[in-house]
Order: sequence, then structure tokens, then C-alpha cells
Amino acid sequence: IDKDALDEQVKERKIQEAAEKAEHERFAHHMKKNDKLMCLLEERQKNEIKDINRALTEFHKNFQKPETRREFDLNDPQALKKDRPARVSDDDPRCTISGMQKFMGEDLNHDQRMKFQKEQIREWSLQQQKDLKNALADQKLADDLYDKFRIELDKKIMEEQRKEEESRRAVCTATKNFNKIQVAELDRKNELEKAQKMKDDMYEITCLLRGDFLSENPDQAIGPGGKRNVLVDRWKGMNQEQLLAIREFQKEQVLEKQRAREQERQRDAEWDRQRLQAARTQLLWERHQQRQDQVQRRDLDAVNAGLSQEQKAKNIYLKEEEYSNIPTEEFYAQFNTTTR
Repeated sequence: IDKDALDEQVKERKIQEAAEKAEHERFAHHMKKNDKLMCLLEERQKNEIKDINRALTEFHKNFQKPETRREFDLNDPQALKKDRPARVSDDDPRCTISGMQKFMGEDLNHDQRMKFQKEQIREWSLQQQKDLKNALADQKLADDLYDKFRIELDKKIMEEQRKEEESRRAVCTATKNFNKIQVAELDRKNELEKAQKMKDDMYEITCLLRGDFLSENPDQAIGPGGKRNVLVDRWKGMNQEQLLAIREFQKEQVLEKQRAREQERQRDAEWDRQRLQAARTQLLWERHQQRQDQVQRRDLDAVNAGLSQEQKAKNIYLKEEEYSNIPTEEFYAQFNTTTR
């Protein structure tokens, strides 16, 4: 590594960065200066415009007054105050029908009339309040009388309800006693019916137990045509000969199923043997292939080791040639450095 060249490059880079920084600072200084100058120019322009507007306003105020204009009488704000009133009194002859200067309720005595009307309205209001109080008093008296009437009526109704409740209670007591008598008669009747039903059930059970249906008599299934003609609705099961025939047939089915299972087991065993044989052949082939790979790997390692020895010998020879061409001191220095 050329350290001096690198140091020179670093130094040049720092000088270049310092120059760029100075250039940026100078540019920023000029920008600030221009901004300040622009602000001053804008402030001056605003002041000049303000002075011009102020001078224009003063000129209009001093030399262009509204009173000096020819059309001032059309735009005079005090024209209505200076003008003559539309009417002087209610009997002003200028107030004709077509002039539309006098309407209902716009007479000159409006204030006195309004005051009189307000006083009249206040009198009417007081009279209405008085009438309202009298009406409320009458209503209250009527409500009191109605409440007394309702109380008396409620008392009479409660008395009638009490009498009706007592009569209803007496009727309920009589009905309850009658119902008790009816329930007792009904219980006695039910007990008699239950005893009769139990007696009938016992007779029916006895008849059924002694009959052919529950005793499962096989003779009742024989039809009019002999033993081969069986009545299905009375059949009670097979005899011992039929059961033995069925059991023999079932044994034959079991033996047949066992033979089928044995044949299937033999086929499965043959398939397993063939699969094991194929797996063993595959394993032997893989081992043979691994042995061939190991032999090839050992041959390749031997060739690589020979090439490595030749390369090392060639490098040693080249280093000896290089060391033979340099002075003794430099040779020892490079030798020591290599040794470290």
C-alpha cells in the first residue's frame, strides 16, 4: 500500500471539501445579503405607495370636495333633511289620494293613539285576568263538589262490592262443598271401575298364558296342507333339524372363508418375498456403486496430491530463483518476514 499517495489523496480531498464549504458559505452570504436588500426594497415600495395614497386622499379632500360637483344635489346625503316634509298635518292639501302619503294608522297623532290603545289593552287584560280568576274559582268550587260526589259514590260502590264479595264467597263455599261431594262420588266410581278393570285384565292374562300364542306351540303354525304349508303369522321358530342344517351350512361358509384367507395370505407372502428380493438386489447394487465411487475418489485424491507436490516444488524453485537475484541483506529481511 502506498501510504504517501493515500495521505496526499486525503489531503487533497480535505482541501477540496474546505474549498466547497467556503464556496457554499460565500454563496449563502450573498443570498442573505440579497434577501435583506429585497426586503428593504419591498418596504420602500410599500412606503412610497402609502405616501402616494395619502397624498391622493389629501388632494381629494382639499381640492375635490363633493360640494363642488355639479350633481351634488342628486347625491347629497342631507337632501332629505333639507327637503320639505311630505305632509305638514293630517289635512295637508298636498296629500292627495294619488300621492300615497297618508295611510291608515299613519296619522300625526300616532303616539297619543298608541298610548290610548295600550291603556285600553291594559284595561282589557285586567278584565280578562279578573274573569279568569272568577272562572278558576268557579272551576275549583265545581271540582270540590265533584270530588265530594265521587267520594260518596266510591263509598257506595265499595259497599256494593263488599256485599257482592260476601255473596260470591258464600256461593264459592257452597260450590266447594258440592265439588267435594262430586269428587268423593267420582273417586268411589273410579275405584269400582279400577277393580273391575283389574279383574278383566287378570282374566285376559290367564287366557293368554294358557293359549297357544304365548306358549309358542309349534303345532299351531302347521297349515291345512301339512308341515310344508306353514302359517307365517303363527310361526314360532325352527325345529332342531332345521337349526342343525343351518349350522352345517354356516360351518361350510366359515371353512370356505378360511381357505380364501389362506390363499390371500400366501399371495401376500409371495409379494413380500419378491419385494425383499428386489430391495436386496438394489442394496447390493448401491454398495457396489459406493465401492466404485470410493476407488475413483482415492485415485483422484492421489492425482491431486501429486499435482500439489509438483506445485509446491515449482513454487520453492521460483522462490529460490527470486532470492538468488536479490542482495544478501534484502534476502535475510524477506526471509525473516516470511518466517514471521
